[in-house]
Amino acid sequence: MSDYDVFLADCPARTTLDLVADTWSVVVVFGLGRGPQRYSDLHDRIGGISKKMLTQTLRKLEHNNLVERRVLATAPAGVEYRLTQLGQSLLGPVSVLARWAEEHADELVDDDSF
Repeated sequence: MSDYDVFLADCPARTTLDLVADTWSVVVVFGLGRGPQRYSDLHDRIGGISKKMLTQTLRKLEHNNLVERRVLATAPAGVEYRLTQLGQSLLGPVSVLARWAEEHADELVDDDSF
């Protein structure tokens, strides 16, 4: 049992939720769940993400020890990203959330409400 309580304003778990609950973090972690990916392959796989946003998301996830960046000894030099052990532990919940969103998208989207 954790000593944290997400209902408290100063709870560190809220920072964690903020880190992992944004759309791009979920999609990137889910995308890396298939195994290590080159930057360009990950960018091609994730529709609608700009290179700038992908870079920012990967850096944020790397900074928080969820993603590992590895420079490849190729010509030209390439970069590969993979989930760390901590990132792998996040994959289960993220996968469930992503699949739930896919299954219920039609029920939740209401164009008239905006």
